[in-house]
Amino acid sequence: MLQARLDLMPETAPTLRSHLTIGRHSLQPLTAGALYWQAQDALLVADLHLEKGAAFAARGMLLPPYDTRATLSRLQRIIDALDPSRVIALGDSFHRSECADNLVEDDFALLRSLQKGRDWFWICGNHDPHLPDSVGGTVCGSLTIEGVVLRHEPSNTAMGPEIVGHLHPIARISRRGTVVRRRCFATDGSRLVMPAFGAYTGGLNVLDEAFKSLFSWQQLEAWMMGRHAVYPVLGSLLRPD
Repeated sequence: MLQARLDLMPETAPTLRSHLTIGRHSLQPLTAGALYWQAQDALLVADLHLEKGAAFAARGMLLPPYDTRATLSRLQRIIDALDPSRVIALGDSFHRSECADNLVEDDFALLRSLQKGRDWFWICGNHDPHLPDSVGGTVCGSLTIEGVVLRHEPSNTAMGPEIVGHLHPIARISRRGTVVRRRCFATDGSRLVMPAFGAYTGGLNVLDEAFKSLFSWQQLEAWMMGRHAVYPVLGSLLRPD
């Protein structure tokens, strides 16, 4: 119940904004965990981890085998609403590279229907460094649009704005006796770390050591996902797990 109350905590975001800025570009974070770049008519998602349930089952760790359909169905709803001309998946789209060849027929058909009539880019991640031609679209190591580099893992040598995935950021706040922990978009205006989109993906608190070198902490905002909006929360309000 506590985690459902973010929408009732306006003091976390004195001025509610609907768009964040990376470099000189304005982008809209969506409550489902995707990012819409209207000027480019591009939809960005990260860490779908399709077929994670199947990959775990192959190791004897049984999970309900519905994560791929659940993830693709959520993505379908966003695509149906926005009809973007480009979709860019920022790596770890499949939980293992070989999983891309193992989609059941219905899931494969849904994926191909989502790609129809638009440009689709698969950026390779650490879980899926190689993808077969059967996934459709364009497979690449990174992509640069209007000076913004899109890649899977944050770069240690980035000289300009970048949007990445990989770390599955989570933000935690405590206000007036209520504790809320949600997926978030973590950004300082120069680098943006996307939340994981996949149905079976976990998360890592943005105050974890793994994020320490990535941001100018005085500028950090965690855009936390509520049920009806995405709320920018100042870094100074964040709490560790």
